[in-house]
Amino acid sequence: MRQILSLSKQLGPLIQSARKSAGLSQTQLAQRLGISQSRISAMELDPGSINVEQLLALLAALNHEVLVQPKTSVAEERGPNTPEW
Repeated sequence: MRQILSLSKQLGPLIQSARKSAGLSQTQLAQRLGISQSRISAMELDPGSINVEQLLALLAALNHEVLVQPKTSVAEERGPNTPEW
């Protein structure tokens, strides 16, 4: 699954979805990461509280990765034959 995030609030549902797709409870994911279940809950509810190291560890535990690339322009997303309205 490819997910484009523009806002930190979009990260919480992505984490929760990836965790559930992996068949993991919050407790099981927390055990993999060596943190508490309540911290996993906090990450899902308030993703702005996650630092970069925590995010990378969390995504690795869920077999996901971060890809940083230039944002595509609206014209590129539309394609050459799409009207501009």
